[in-house]
Amino acid sequence: MAFTQEPTGYEKTILSDLQGSWSLLRESVVKAAGFEGWDRAIFHIDEAMSWETVRNLNRMSPLLLIIRNICKQGKAPDEVLENIRELDEILKEVLAEFPN
Repeated sequence: MAFTQEPTGYEKTILSDLQGSWSLLRESVVKAAGFEGWDRAIFHIDEAMSWETVRNLNRMSPLLLIIRNICKQGKAPDEVLENIRELDEILKEVLAEFPN
């Protein structure tokens, strides 16, 4: 009986960039914990990274807008805001490449 072997390499796609960008944003918010609303931002980031949202990419844009507003109003550090800008750019590319 043959066993399925783990692939030795993976093709990098825009979707892997999107996943990485969400992870960087989450990490930067956790690192900057303490600004007003940081815990709410984490909640929405986790929602955006959930299986349900990944299966329907159009749900990400409204969540990112909520996260952006929470972070701006809470005076999040520049690193967090920069990660939001980068994520927004990648998300726009993803939605253009995978329209629903």
